[in-house]
Amino acid sequence: VQTCALPIWAVIVGPQLATHTKPEAFSEGELVVGADSDAWAAQIRLMAPQLLKRLAEELGHGTIHRIRVRGPAGQNRRSGRLRAR
Repeated sequence: VQTCALPIWAVIVGPQLATHTKPEAFSEGELVVGADSDAWAAQIRLMAPQLLKRLAEELGHGTIHRIRVRGPAGQNRRSGRLRAR
């Protein structure tokens, strides 16, 4: 797995989305994208088909065939009153 510096990311996703997401790694056709919140991670997941199309236009068809999205790290998911064991 190699780290990913994709200077055209802001051009592909737009400045607002680029502020909250970034490409983190690329390996065997899979691009790993990190998001700073669950909401932005969901947005990238919804946009994945369009992003794959744009990435193919910019980088060549077949270069990236899958986008995997990671939400924020270290977030405490046990908050709230209702919990199941």
